[in-house]
Amino acid sequence: MSVAAYCIFCYRQIGTSGPATKTHLHWNDIRKIAKVTGSLILGGFVFLTYEVLSLKKLLQIDTQAIHQEKLKSYVYIRTTSLNPSEYQGITYHARKEIHKAVRKILETEAKIFRRPFNEQFSTFDGEDHECALWLLLKRSQSEDKEVRLQAVQDLANNSHWHDYQYGTVAQTCDQRTAIGLARSKDIDLRFFLPPPPLPKIKNDYPIEDELRLLLVSLPQTGLDPCVQYFTSLALRESSQTLAAQRGGLWCFGGNGLPYCETLSKIPSETVELFCLQALVQHSKVSSHCDKIEAKGGLQLLQRIYQLRKDSAKIQRNIIRIIGNMALDERLHSSIVRAGWVSVLAEVMKSPHVIQSSHASRALANLDRDTVKEKYPDGVYVLHPQYRSSQPIRADILFVHGLLGAAFKTWRQQDIDRRLDKKASEGEEDYSQCWPKTWLASDCPALRIISVEYDTHLSDWKAKCPVEAHRKSIAYRSNELLDKLRAAGIGDRPLVWVSHSMGGLLVKKMLVDASKNPEMDKIVNNTRGIIFYSVPHHGSQLAEYSINARYLLFPSVEVKELSKDSPALKELNDDFLSFAKDKTFSVLSFAETLPTHIGSMIKLHVVPLESAKLGIGDLIPVDVNHLNICKPKKKDAFLYQRTLKFIQDVLAQEIGD
Repeated sequence: MSVAAYCIFCYRQIGTSGPATKTHLHWNDIRKIAKVTGSLILGGFVFLTYEVLSLKKLLQIDTQAIHQEKLKSYVYIRTTSLNPSEYQGITYHARKEIHKAVRKILETEAKIFRRPFNEQFSTFDGEDHECALWLLLKRSQSEDKEVRLQAVQDLANNSHWHDYQYGTVAQTCDQRTAIGLARSKDIDLRFFLPPPPLPKIKNDYPIEDELRLLLVSLPQTGLDPCVQYFTSLALRESSQTLAAQRGGLWCFGGNGLPYCETLSKIPSETVELFCLQALVQHSKVSSHCDKIEAKGGLQLLQRIYQLRKDSAKIQRNIIRIIGNMALDERLHSSIVRAGWVSVLAEVMKSPHVIQSSHASRALANLDRDTVKEKYPDGVYVLHPQYRSSQPIRADILFVHGLLGAAFKTWRQQDIDRRLDKKASEGEEDYSQCWPKTWLASDCPALRIISVEYDTHLSDWKAKCPVEAHRKSIAYRSNELLDKLRAAGIGDRPLVWVSHSMGGLLVKKMLVDASKNPEMDKIVNNTRGIIFYSVPHHGSQLAEYSINARYLLFPSVEVKELSKDSPALKELNDDFLSFAKDKTFSVLSFAETLPTHIGSMIKLHVVPLESAKLGIGDLIPVDVNHLNICKPKKKDAFLYQRTLKFIQDVLAQEIGD
């Protein structure tokens, strides 16, 4: 339009020049007009043609290439700078405006002639801020934390993309974004690249040999006695395997004894498990984690994990090692490069609470963007396991007892199909861990943590028989206090929930914390304590240690539970003295039914008089010692009374 207007203006100017009596133009003037207008029209046409062809070339897509790329597990991305200052000059701005105008013309033309608009143009945007995917990727790397976290959340919420779009995110997102996506609820696993391929090994090359070599390469002097014990045990089992392969009689003595009948070899899975248990102990030492990483341990563990898909125990030990190594931020990049983020994201979806909680702990230790606490070995977050906008108002800490565990102690009471047909029909609603399911849904503003430590009835069954003093309540108190402070316990209002010997441990921790100025927060923020059948004055269990064959050589834990033990009396007196000027509430439950210990013994593990602390409420319940902390269902008295206590003591923090 501007070119045509200019031609008319020139024509009128030429036509009005000269004498007024002139009635026609000379041919020379006409040739001048033709030259001017022709050159302008031709030049404009050439320019527009060039720009349209340039635009078409920019927007042209090889659909066959895209189809091939969609079938692959990766795509190639041509990277460009995101710095706007690099795009300067009149040419850039002119091209941008022309591209916008052409797009509008094409859209209008499609509407007028009622034909579909070319999809190549409809999905194209010349600016990165106009494309949702690339905009979110750019924002996920923002220096502004709020912008970054919102971008990761928006990425995680996308569930309608094509495979190649998820692949684009997987290849271009940074380490921080990948970890954030893995900790997002119901995340699509296509957001993650699979672990990198590992070098092929010979079929007859035993994987346990690599584990043995890794263990040998780790420091062997100046070690914790338990680390030394597990390492020597694993190396001994590996040596027995090698001897068996050569036809040697390795089976006389040691843990290989049960396999003597075969005169062949120890199952490789058993040897791997011994080696992994040793690596778990090594991974608790920061300097050893560096060695594990430097010797290719992360890749070796990845290989074993993929080979042992059928062994939950092996996979659990491997993820436990990764969780311990993730405590060191210097190793985060190596862990991500080894492909562990995609593995952990997948395990987070496991229906088994033990597997998912191990993965949750590892990812929480990797996520330094939203998690300021660190979770040492044996400290597990049951809720929230994903990133959440729900603010955390208080903490609930679960401490199991003798022969207990962080998860199984707090499961729903087991269903007897023969006696309770209605209950067995609703077995799909069975809770493997009621704090994680029931309590988390009733009190979403709580952080729910469960701790785990080894306990045994007999030293025959001890995993680490050296240094028996480690199993004493006093030693465990100091060890757990350090772990709990690292996990941020004491920074918020706190409620303790304990079963059996765990209650004695809670009392000892609070007494010890009251004597340590660095632990003041734990004492001052304690709002309440729940005791499930805690033997404040001893248990009858220790009295049967001589008569019961599996209690022969009773463990330190059992000895400390002796009825009317002076140590227990001293602990109880110290706790009552400590608690008398404190404002926290106490609720105790006591068992009234006997517990079957094996097939021959039946006893009240914690009699009513031993469950009396001397302060707070005491409620007898018609259950045995094992089921006192396992409600039958969500509306059962045990759970509802527990829930009411927690809501009452934390009313100010969590509301109604």
